[in-house]
Amino acid sequence: MYKLTKHSRDNPPYLLDVVVFSVLAILLFFQMTHPVTLNVGGHLYTTSISTPQRYPDSMLGAMFRGDLPTTRDTQGHYFIDRDGTLFRYILNFLRTSELTLPGDFTEMDLLRKEADFYQIEPLIQCLNDPKPLYPLDTFEQVVELSSTRKLSKYSNPVAVIITQLTITTKVHSLLEGISNNFTKWNKHMMDTRDCQVSFTFGPCDYHQEVSLRVHLMDYITKQGFTIRNTRVHHMSERANENTVEHHWTFCRLAYKVED
Repeated sequence: MYKLTKHSRDNPPYLLDVVVFSVLAILLFFQMTHPVTLNVGGHLYTTSISTPQRYPDSMLGAMFRGDLPTTRDTQGHYFIDRDGTLFRYILNFLRTSELTLPGDFTEMDLLRKEADFYQIEPLIQCLNDPKPLYPLDTFEQVVELSSTRKLSKYSNPVAVIITQLTITTKVHSLLEGISNNFTKWNKHMMDTRDCQVSFTFGPCDYHQEVSLRVHLMDYITKQGFTIRNTRVHHMSERANENTVEHHWTFCRLAYKVED
């Protein structure tokens, strides 16, 4: 580590020390905030490089310290052959040192296995702690927003063939508000297996989708939801087409109502 020497403030070497120290501090800051993309089981996650290094004794800490071999995908992203969906909870814990799960989360055993694989001891302890994740009189409401775009590989620039937005939640009041406030958009409602309800907008063109997505996100956040997670998934269905899915998860705490 570079140390300031004890020169007089009027002495040029002192000023040189200050300049060198400032440059090192700036370089260290940019190094810690440099973005890195992880491909975990086909799901892409982008974060600052300091996040996976938060716990140096963990597998990710050792990996980004250079103590473990790494694998890259065809795009140059770090590849980890693990559960990509559950990694969102791993990454959020690395960001906040807090474990936050949906109220209806049912994959605790799988999450414990993932925490054990990554060797994040504070997370392992948190998962083994019998304390409730939330106050007993509250639960977490979740809204999933997804954008699906089919892209033509043969167009230059790449053309969007079809795009649509889907919003899924058990919060029926939110869906009613969307139904009443987004009347100009082509949409239909469908029930899903777990009693959730979805609105699907589209097909619409790319510019319509961007405008609708911005307004939907604004509306959801104004209802007290905060964005918890984002992820991107790429698929190739045909030789000349790619499908790109963007997902956003919003959450808010709500109080239980006695029957």
